Amino acid sequence: MSTPQGPDRESGDARDAEPDTVAADAAAEPATEVFSATDADGSDTPKVVAGERRFTAPSGFDAGSTQIIGRAAPEPATEIIDIGTGPIDTSKVASPQAIPPRGDVPKIPKPPRRGSWGWVIAVILVIAALVAVAILGTMLLSRDSTPAASKEDQVRSTIEGFDTAIQKGDLATLRSITCGETADSYNKYDERQWSDIHARVAAAKQYPVVASVDEVVVNGEHAEANVTSFMAFDPATRSTRSFDLEFRDEQWKICQAPGS
Repeated sequence: MSTPQGPDRESGDARDAEPDTVAADAAAEPATEVFSATDADGSDTPKVVAGERRFTAPSGFDAGSTQIIGRAAPEPATEIIDIGTGPIDTSKVASPQAIPPRGDVPKIPKPPRRGSWGWVIAVILVIAALVAVAILGTMLLSRDSTPAASKEDQVRSTIEGFDTAIQKGDLATLRSITCGETADSYNKYDERQWSDIHARVAAAKQYPVVASVDEVVVNGEHAEANVTSFMAFDPATRSTRSFDLEFRDEQWKICQAPGS
C-alpha cells in the first residue's frame, strides 16, 4: 500500500510527533507536588481525583512515604462579653494622684518621746496638788476664823443679856446665863424675895450698868471680857471691869461678874 503524499501526510506526521514532544517536556520540567486541603472530617488522607496525573521530582525522600501537611485547626470563636448599657459607677474608680518629686517628699514627723510627756504630766500633777493644798488651807483658816468671831459675838450677847436682866430684875434669865458662885447668888432667892430686893435696889439705883464691851478673849471653853461700866446713880463715873465666862450647856455663861 502506497503512502499518501501531500498535506494529509504532514498532518499525520505532526500528530505522531506530539506524544514525543510532551514526553520530552515532561522530563525537562521539575515535578510539582500537590497539597490537598484536609477533609471536613479531619482526615489527613488526600483524595485522588480520577484522571489526575502527579509528577514528583526525584529526591532522597522518594524512598519513604510522601507526607501531606495539613492546615492548622480553626481558631475558637471569639467570646463576646455583655458589658451592659447602664451607667458606669465611677465612685470606686481611683482618681489619679500627683506623686511629688523625690526631693519634695514630706518628712514623716518623729513620734514624741515618752519622757517629755512624762515630765509634762508630772508638772501638771504637782501644780494641781499645790492648788488643792492652797484651797484646803484657805477653807481651814476660814472655818477657824468664823467660829472664833462667832464665839466673841456669843460672849458679847451674853454680857448684854445679863446687863438687861439686872436692870429689869429678870431672875429666870439671870439663873440661865450664870454659873458658879454667881449662879448660886441668884438661886438662893425665891421669886418673892427677889422681887423685894430688886425693888429696893432699883429705887436706890444701886445696880451696875455696862456702857460697852471693849475686848473679848476666847480660849477654848473659857472667855474673858473687859467692859466699861458705871453705877446707875452716877453715870459720869465709869470704870473698867471684867467678866469671866465658861461655855456650858451649848451656851456662854457668866461665872464671875463685877461686884459679885
